[in-house]
Amino acid sequence: MKKIEAIVRPEKYEEVKDALDAIDVKGITVSQVLGCGHQKGHTERIRGVDVEITMLNKIKFEIVVSTDEWAEKTIDVIKKVACTGNVGDGKIFIYDIEDVVRIRTGERGIKAV
Repeated sequence: MKKIEAIVRPEKYEEVKDALDAIDVKGITVSQVLGCGHQKGHTERIRGVDVEITMLNKIKFEIVVSTDEWAEKTIDVIKKVACTGNVGDGKIFIYDIEDVVRIRTGERGIKAV
């Protein structure tokens, strides 16, 4: 099992969500997050004053899939849809999942995914 965390631009939220739904990915958790990377923020003019915005709004998708094949399929779709070719497009992190427990039934492993 793999956990995929994808940090993407907020304006890509609907496109990524729809693309994941189109390939039948189930069980997605989405959070609004703040972060910075190579982009290092930007300067905005607020009430006539230049303000350095260093933490940018992003969307984080968390997805657990049962196989490496599903992980690659999911990663490929996110890369394709979330990419604008500009700094700040985001990152995808992939983790191995040791075990999963479904709270309602107590099922473990792939059955719980």
